[in-house]
Amino acid sequence: MRGTDDMAQSRREFLKSAGVVGAVAVAGGAPAGGSSTGGSSAGGGSPIQTGAGQEVRTIQTEVLDIGYEEAGSGDGFPIILLHGFPYDVRSFDGVVPPLADAGYRVLVPYLRGYGPTRFREPAAPRMAEQAAIAQDVTDFADALGLDQFAVAGFDWGNRAACITAILHPERVRAQVACGGDSVQNTVMPGGPAPAALEALLWYQWYFNTERGRAGLEANRHDIIRHLWDTWSPAWQYTDAAYNRSAPSFDNPDFVDVVIHSYRHRHVNAPGEERFLAVERRLAQRPQIQVRAIVLRGAENGFGRPSRDPSADQRRFPSLVARRVVDGAGHDLPTHRPDAVSSALLELLM
Repeated sequence: MRGTDDMAQSRREFLKSAGVVGAVAVAGGAPAGGSSTGGSSAGGGSPIQTGAGQEVRTIQTEVLDIGYEEAGSGDGFPIILLHGFPYDVRSFDGVVPPLADAGYRVLVPYLRGYGPTRFREPAAPRMAEQAAIAQDVTDFADALGLDQFAVAGFDWGNRAACITAILHPERVRAQVACGGDSVQNTVMPGGPAPAALEALLWYQWYFNTERGRAGLEANRHDIIRHLWDTWSPAWQYTDAAYNRSAPSFDNPDFVDVVIHSYRHRHVNAPGEERFLAVERRLAQRPQIQVRAIVLRGAENGFGRPSRDPSADQRRFPSLVARRVVDGAGHDLPTHRPDAVSSALLELLM
């Protein structure tokens, strides 16, 4: 396990690679701004400034020091935007400005294993089952004193948002689900899929082997670029775009977190005991009751989505709209940020 000095050094290396020109303040420093939801104003770390102009704050939870970016009014209603694998907060760069301009408080955290987010305890197991990432969202909101919030996410972030809405519907005023209900049954996973889909999921089988762990450690950027290209085949990512996100994948916990996530969902790695009851509940496929809009990318590399909304309507009884978004692949917020921001504004009107 890594010692405290190694963790501090790794954070300094991330900040240097991201072009940071400020200093990190420990969580519990100056308040990050109050919420309009009636919750107490909780302190976030003083911001640091990146070379690209983004400020990164840090907030302490029971398990993590969560790095996050914030925009908009400190008194505005909070919106939490959640990225997925293998992406980071840069996926929401086009989503944030319209929400901030409308007076909302926009919060974009780095998930565990990404960017400046760190486990507080050096000896803590680097686990990343779906229930743990969802708990991170609740802990993040608690640390910031948010009684209620809206949420949008894709991939891992969408799954965490769905679980948060299932477990705490009273706190989620609205949800934009990029990809629909992506909660998984980790108690009794399904059987093999048709060959074409199994082939698309090669990375999951790879990560369930020790060769896959070694490959991700040695070739993470090559693997990630390949996934970006194949999951969004109609979108041409530039080197500059990738390089803005690349430092997030050099987090010292990235490999452990990714490997555990993909092994746990296939019952090849144990989860945390505290989440056993949650995973059993999720395996029962509870509906997501909050007001929601489902967005699906028309050019998703996993296959074009059906135009039939009935499956999403069954999963989201309070579904406001279901849209197949032209011009968008898997990384929908990057490709069509307008679709995500307008959906959130529509739900919060």
